[in-house]
Amino acid sequence: MSAPFSREEFEARLHAEGARYHIHHPFNVRMNNGQLTPQQIRGWVLNRFYYQVSIPIKDAAMLSNCPDRSVRREWIKRILDHDGYGDDSGGIEAWIQLGEAAGIARPEITSLKHVVPGVRFAVDAYVNFARTRPWQETVCASLTELFAPKIHEQRLANWPQHYPWIDSRGLSYFRNRLSEARRDVAHGLTITLDYFNTRPLQEQALEILRFKLNVLWSMLDAIDLAYPDEARTPAEVAGG
Repeated sequence: MSAPFSREEFEARLHAEGARYHIHHPFNVRMNNGQLTPQQIRGWVLNRFYYQVSIPIKDAAMLSNCPDRSVRREWIKRILDHDGYGDDSGGIEAWIQLGEAAGIARPEITSLKHVVPGVRFAVDAYVNFARTRPWQETVCASLTELFAPKIHEQRLANWPQHYPWIDSRGLSYFRNRLSEARRDVAHGLTITLDYFNTRPLQEQALEILRFKLNVLWSMLDAIDLAYPDEARTPAEVAGG
Protein backbone atom coordinates (compact mmCIF):
# COMPACT_ATOMS: atom_id res chain seq x y z
CA MET A 1 0.00 0.00 0.00
CA SER A 2 1.32 3.44 -0.89
CA ALA A 3 2.25 5.78 1.93
CA PRO A 4 -0.24 8.54 2.66
CA PHE A 5 0.35 11.99 1.31
CA SER A 6 1.70 14.39 3.87
CA ARG A 7 -0.92 16.73 5.27
CA GLU A 8 0.56 19.56 3.20
CA GLU A 9 0.59 17.56 -0.03
CA PHE A 10 -2.92 16.29 0.52
CA GLU A 11 -4.18 19.82 1.04
CA ALA A 12 -2.33 20.96 -2.06
CA ARG A 13 -3.97 18.19 -4.09
CA LEU A 14 -7.40 19.24 -2.85
CA HIS A 15 -6.68 22.82 -3.88
CA ALA A 16 -5.46 21.64 -7.28
CA GLU A 17 -8.93 20.30 -8.03
CA GLY A 18 -9.96 23.94 -8.44
CA ALA A 19 -8.99 23.53 -12.09
CA ARG A 20 -12.33 21.67 -12.42
CA TYR A 21 -14.38 24.38 -10.68
CA HIS A 22 -17.29 25.85 -12.59
CA ILE A 23 -15.63 29.26 -12.58
CA HIS A 24 -14.00 27.86 -15.76
CA HIS A 25 -17.27 26.70 -17.36
CA PRO A 26 -17.93 28.51 -20.66
CA PHE A 27 -21.30 29.77 -19.38
CA ASN A 28 -19.71 31.30 -16.28
CA VAL A 29 -16.85 32.73 -18.34
CA ARG A 30 -19.38 34.48 -20.56
CA MET A 31 -21.26 35.65 -17.48
CA ASN A 32 -18.09 37.11 -16.02
CA ASN A 33 -17.24 38.82 -19.30
CA GLY A 34 -20.65 40.49 -19.57
CA GLN A 35 -21.74 38.37 -22.53
CA LEU A 36 -25.01 36.98 -21.17
CA THR A 37 -28.42 38.35 -22.03
CA PRO A 38 -30.96 39.25 -19.36
CA GLN A 39 -32.84 36.07 -20.25
CA GLN A 40 -29.72 34.00 -19.60
CA ILE A 41 -28.93 35.76 -16.33
CA ARG A 42 -32.50 35.25 -15.15
CA GLY A 43 -32.44 31.62 -16.21
CA TRP A 44 -29.29 31.07 -14.20
CA VAL A 45 -30.75 32.78 -11.12
CA LEU A 46 -33.98 30.75 -11.36
CA ASN A 47 -32.16 27.44 -11.69
CA ARG A 48 -29.45 28.12 -9.16
CA PHE A 49 -32.21 28.84 -6.63
CA TYR A 50 -32.96 25.12 -6.54
CA TYR A 51 -29.39 24.56 -5.36
CA GLN A 52 -29.76 27.30 -2.72
CA VAL A 53 -32.90 25.83 -1.19
CA SER A 54 -31.41 22.34 -1.25
CA ILE A 55 -28.19 23.20 0.60
CA PRO A 56 -29.74 23.37 4.10
CA ILE A 57 -31.56 20.11 3.35
CA LYS A 58 -28.21 18.57 2.41
CA ASP A 59 -26.66 19.92 5.60
CA ALA A 60 -29.51 18.60 7.72
CA ALA A 61 -29.02 15.19 6.13
CA MET A 62 -25.33 15.33 6.97
CA LEU A 63 -26.13 16.25 10.60
CA SER A 64 -28.54 13.32 10.89
CA ASN A 65 -25.60 11.02 10.11
CA CYS A 66 -23.15 12.72 12.49
CA PRO A 67 -22.84 11.52 16.10
CA ASP A 68 -20.19 14.12 16.98
CA ARG A 69 -21.86 16.92 18.95
CA SER A 70 -18.97 19.35 18.47
CA VAL A 71 -19.18 18.96 14.70
CA ARG A 72 -22.95 19.42 14.74
CA ARG A 73 -22.65 22.60 16.82
CA GLU A 74 -20.38 24.14 14.20
CA TRP A 75 -22.03 22.72 11.09
CA ILE A 76 -25.51 23.90 12.00
CA LYS A 77 -24.33 27.45 11.33
CA ARG A 78 -24.52 26.60 7.64
CA ILE A 79 -28.23 25.87 7.87
CA LEU A 80 -28.83 29.11 9.73
CA ASP A 81 -26.80 31.02 7.15
CA HIS A 82 -29.17 29.83 4.43
CA ASP A 83 -32.49 29.66 6.25
CA GLY A 84 -31.88 32.71 8.43
CA TYR A 85 -32.35 33.27 12.13
CA GLY A 86 -33.32 36.22 14.30
CA ASP A 87 -33.02 39.44 12.32
CA ASP A 88 -30.91 37.75 9.64
CA SER A 89 -33.18 36.71 6.77
CA GLY A 90 -30.54 34.31 5.43
CA GLY A 91 -29.01 33.35 2.12
CA ILE A 92 -32.16 31.93 0.54
CA GLU A 93 -33.93 35.25 1.02
CA ALA A 94 -30.85 37.07 -0.29
CA TRP A 95 -31.01 34.93 -3.44
CA ILE A 96 -34.69 35.77 -3.90
CA GLN A 97 -33.73 39.44 -3.63
CA LEU A 98 -31.07 38.87 -6.28
CA GLY A 99 -33.77 37.49 -8.55
CA GLU A 100 -36.02 40.46 -7.86
CA ALA A 101 -33.12 42.81 -8.60
CA ALA A 102 -32.78 41.04 -11.95
CA GLY A 103 -36.44 41.60 -12.74
CA ILE A 104 -37.94 38.25 -11.67
CA ALA A 105 -41.10 38.22 -9.57
CA ARG A 106 -40.75 36.43 -6.23
CA PRO A 107 -43.44 33.82 -7.04
CA GLU A 108 -41.61 32.93 -10.25
CA ILE A 109 -38.45 32.25 -8.27
CA THR A 110 -39.95 30.30 -5.40
CA SER A 111 -42.25 28.18 -7.55
CA LEU A 112 -39.24 26.24 -8.92
CA LYS A 113 -41.23 25.73 -12.12
CA HIS A 114 -38.35 27.01 -14.23
CA VAL A 115 -35.82 24.48 -12.89
CA VAL A 116 -34.62 22.37 -15.81
CA PRO A 117 -34.34 18.58 -15.40
CA GLY A 118 -30.55 18.50 -15.56
CA VAL A 119 -30.21 20.95 -12.69
CA ARG A 120 -32.78 19.11 -10.61
CA PHE A 121 -31.04 15.78 -11.25
CA ALA A 122 -27.59 17.12 -10.31
CA VAL A 123 -28.75 18.83 -7.13
CA ASP A 124 -30.84 15.85 -6.03
CA ALA A 125 -27.81 13.62 -6.53
CA TYR A 126 -25.86 15.80 -4.11
CA VAL A 127 -28.63 15.75 -1.49
CA ASN A 128 -28.98 11.98 -1.82
CA PHE A 129 -25.22 11.64 -1.41
CA ALA A 130 -25.46 13.47 1.92
CA ARG A 131 -28.34 11.27 3.04
CA THR A 132 -26.65 7.98 2.27
CA ARG A 133 -22.91 8.48 2.77
CA PRO A 134 -20.88 8.83 5.99
CA TRP A 135 -20.94 12.39 7.28
CA GLN A 136 -17.22 12.86 6.74
CA GLU A 137 -17.73 12.33 3.01
CA THR A 138 -20.35 15.08 2.89
CA VAL A 139 -17.91 17.37 4.67
CA CYS A 140 -15.33 16.58 2.01
CA ALA A 141 -17.83 17.25 -0.78
CA SER A 142 -18.44 20.70 0.66
CA LEU A 143 -14.83 21.68 -0.04
CA THR A 144 -15.79 23.26 -3.34
CA GLU A 145 -16.02 26.26 -0.99
CA LEU A 146 -12.24 26.38 -1.26
CA PHE A 147 -12.79 27.96 -4.66
CA ALA A 148 -15.99 29.95 -4.04
CA PRO A 149 -14.62 33.31 -2.82
CA LYS A 150 -13.00 34.00 -6.19
CA ILE A 151 -16.24 33.49 -8.11
CA HIS A 152 -18.13 35.78 -5.70
CA GLU A 153 -15.41 38.42 -5.98
CA GLN A 154 -15.68 38.33 -9.76
CA ARG A 155 -19.44 38.85 -9.67
CA LEU A 156 -19.19 41.73 -7.22
CA ALA A 157 -16.50 43.37 -9.36
CA ASN A 158 -17.99 42.76 -12.80
CA TRP A 159 -21.76 42.63 -12.56
CA PRO A 160 -22.30 46.35 -11.81
CA GLN A 161 -20.29 47.17 -14.92
CA HIS A 162 -21.63 44.49 -17.26
CA TYR A 163 -25.22 44.23 -16.02
CA PRO A 164 -26.18 47.71 -14.77
CA TRP A 165 -29.85 46.82 -15.19
CA ILE A 166 -29.52 44.60 -12.07
CA ASP A 167 -30.08 46.62 -8.89
CA SER A 168 -26.75 46.41 -7.02
CA ARG A 169 -28.61 46.01 -3.73
CA GLY A 170 -29.46 42.52 -4.93
CA LEU A 171 -25.80 41.45 -4.82
CA SER A 172 -25.76 41.05 -1.04
CA TYR A 173 -25.74 37.25 -1.36
CA PHE A 174 -22.31 37.35 -2.96
CA ARG A 175 -20.98 39.80 -0.36
CA ASN A 176 -22.22 37.65 2.52
CA ARG A 177 -20.77 34.44 1.12
CA LEU A 178 -17.26 35.88 0.98
CA SER A 179 -16.91 35.63 4.76
CA GLU A 180 -19.24 32.68 5.31
CA ALA A 181 -17.46 30.45 2.78
CA ARG A 182 -14.03 31.17 4.25
CA ARG A 183 -15.27 30.32 7.75
CA ASP A 184 -16.97 27.14 6.59
CA VAL A 185 -14.07 25.85 4.55
CA ALA A 186 -11.62 26.20 7.45
CA HIS A 187 -13.80 23.83 9.49
CA GLY A 188 -14.47 21.40 6.65
CA LEU A 189 -10.86 21.29 5.55
CA THR A 190 -9.63 20.44 9.05
CA ILE A 191 -12.09 17.56 9.31
CA THR A 192 -11.12 16.26 5.87
CA LEU A 193 -7.38 16.42 6.53
CA ASP A 194 -7.83 14.65 9.87
CA TYR A 195 -10.19 11.89 8.72
CA PHE A 196 -8.86 11.00 5.27
CA ASN A 197 -5.42 10.04 6.59
CA THR A 198 -4.42 6.98 4.54
CA ARG A 199 -3.60 6.91 0.84
CA PRO A 200 -6.83 5.04 -0.09
CA LEU A 201 -8.90 7.46 1.97
CA GLN A 202 -7.09 10.45 0.51
CA GLU A 203 -7.70 9.17 -3.02
CA GLN A 204 -11.34 8.68 -2.08
CA ALA A 205 -11.52 12.25 -0.80
CA LEU A 206 -10.23 13.55 -4.12
CA GLU A 207 -12.88 11.53 -5.95
CA ILE A 208 -15.58 12.90 -3.64
CA LEU A 209 -14.48 16.45 -4.33
CA ARG A 210 -14.53 15.71 -8.07
CA PHE A 211 -18.09 14.40 -7.70
CA LYS A 212 -19.19 17.70 -6.18
CA LEU A 213 -17.31 19.67 -8.81
CA ASN A 214 -19.15 17.61 -11.44
CA VAL A 215 -22.47 18.47 -9.79
CA LEU A 216 -21.75 22.18 -10.18
CA TRP A 217 -20.42 21.77 -13.71
CA SER A 218 -23.42 19.67 -14.77
CA MET A 219 -25.77 22.34 -13.48
CA LEU A 220 -24.18 24.89 -15.80
CA ASP A 221 -24.21 22.43 -18.68
CA ALA A 222 -27.98 22.10 -18.25
CA ILE A 223 -28.53 25.86 -17.90
CA ASP A 224 -26.35 26.55 -20.93
CA LEU A 225 -28.47 24.18 -23.03
CA ALA A 226 -31.72 25.67 -21.76
CA TYR A 227 -30.66 29.28 -22.39
CA PRO A 228 -28.45 29.24 -25.50
CA ASP A 229 -26.67 32.22 -26.96
CA GLU A 230 -28.98 32.07 -29.97
CA ALA A 231 -31.62 33.62 -27.70
CA ARG A 232 -29.90 37.00 -28.03
CA THR A 233 -32.15 39.58 -29.63
CA PRO A 234 -31.55 43.32 -30.02
CA ALA A 235 -33.96 44.00 -27.14
CA GLU A 236 -32.16 41.53 -24.87
CA VAL A 237 -28.76 42.95 -25.66
CA ALA A 238 -30.13 46.36 -24.68
CA GLY A 239 -31.41 44.99 -21.39
CA GLY A 240 -35.05 44.60 -22.38
